[in-house]
Amino acid sequence: MPTLATTVNGLKLPNPFVIGSGPPGTNINVISRAFRDGWGAVIAKTISLDASKVINVSPRYAKLHSGSGEVIGWENIELISDRPFHLWMDEFKRCKDEHPEGVLIASIMEECREEAWAEIVERCQDAGVDGFELNFSCPHGLPERKMGAAMGQDPEILEEVCGWVKKVAKIPFWAKMTPNITHIEEPSRAALRGGADGISAINTIRCVMGVNLDTLKPEPTVEGYTTPGGYSSKAVKPIALRMVMEIAAMMEKEFPEQTVSGLGGIESGEDAAQFILLGADTVQVCTGVMKFGYGCVKPMCEDLLTFMDKHGFETLAEFKGKSLPYFTTHADLVERQGARKAAQKAAAAVEVEQKAKVSSDAEWTGDSFVQQSDSLAQG
Repeated sequence: MPTLATTVNGLKLPNPFVIGSGPPGTNINVISRAFRDGWGAVIAKTISLDASKVINVSPRYAKLHSGSGEVIGWENIELISDRPFHLWMDEFKRCKDEHPEGVLIASIMEECREEAWAEIVERCQDAGVDGFELNFSCPHGLPERKMGAAMGQDPEILEEVCGWVKKVAKIPFWAKMTPNITHIEEPSRAALRGGADGISAINTIRCVMGVNLDTLKPEPTVEGYTTPGGYSSKAVKPIALRMVMEIAAMMEKEFPEQTVSGLGGIESGEDAAQFILLGADTVQVCTGVMKFGYGCVKPMCEDLLTFMDKHGFETLAEFKGKSLPYFTTHADLVERQGARKAAQKAAAAVEVEQKAKVSSDAEWTGDSFVQQSDSLAQG
């Protein structure tokens, strides 16, 4: 009987489905709901020591619809949590008291100061969280403080900050990567060199959702203006899969003990299976929860178990990274296809030759009489 239970960086999860940092983990009410509904872990909305500078606007979301009306793209210009840090510490403690078996991960973001990172890590640890996700990837908001993607796009800074966290962290931590970079392996490698236990990828893609052709204003429009935001939902899945594949392939060679948490457009068990096949240990869902509710974890678990049963996999580890060996270069594809065609041509020639040979008078035909004669001739 297949099982979804898994242990990642020492954390025991009942299944690999994790609430991704964002609105679905914005306070103890919704975090508790996620645990009750059976999520494997919850990553709370990103917090910082000083929330006073965090001011959200409304509207802050925009949606992209397919021709049938389905939401396939989602933009947000939402910032990290605007709730005071001390409230989060109280709620982390309460949450662990109420859900002692639930894996609670704090998403943290700070300015590029060692003392700030050390303080936020130590205080969250004291509140009882089970792990950290370092947000190096928010594509909008707080760039003037060199936070989020402004930090994650610089491998040297990223490695240094992970080193600061490693000094004080007593629990595992993942570094969340920005996709707004050419080669995602470089910052991932830097984070792992700095001491990160795992990589989360990808965060949202910097975007402009569209322009209203009646008002001529870009959306979402706030007082007539907007700012580029983060793009998510199922339309980003192919990009997320590619980047998870690149990270996992690199880690398989250089950091085989560290882990990957994949995210980007996951809405079904089949989506999750693809990320795991490309090297993910866990999968995160954020926008999917905003579209379908916390209960979506149940059909996702069922779908993933069905996939495992179909292929005879008993554990997630049995198919983690199983599709990675099938990636190669375009030049190799050309060579492989050429070799296959040459082999087919050679086989066809042998088949024709064999058909032309006769072993009894009954096999002679008028259509291939010359070829049959030649096949029996020597020299």
